[in-house]
Amino acid sequence: MENNAAQPQIRRRQIKLGVVTSASMAKTIVVKVTRKVQHPLYGRVLRKSKKLYAHDEQGEARPGDTVRIAETRPLSRLKRWRLVEVVSRARTGIE
Repeated sequence: MENNAAQPQIRRRQIKLGVVTSASMAKTIVVKVTRKVQHPLYGRVLRKSKKLYAHDEQGEARPGDTVRIAETRPLSRLKRWRLVEVVSRARTGIE
């Protein structure tokens, strides 16, 4: 008889989409991830956002870029995410 409680659960790593708010640190970006939540009593749709620190090895992300980040092992005190790809570049005023 096998015991399923003894086996660890394999969990897929989360992937989130967000906007880079800061890229001034070395190999680190700050990503603002926004989600929509319905208010439990009034039903109004609210925007909730969270600031996540992600590892950017090549330093390719710039403020305003939309990026995809993936959950990873703890890399520092605050960093638990890594940059997967830059989905779209920020629109600059010089075009």
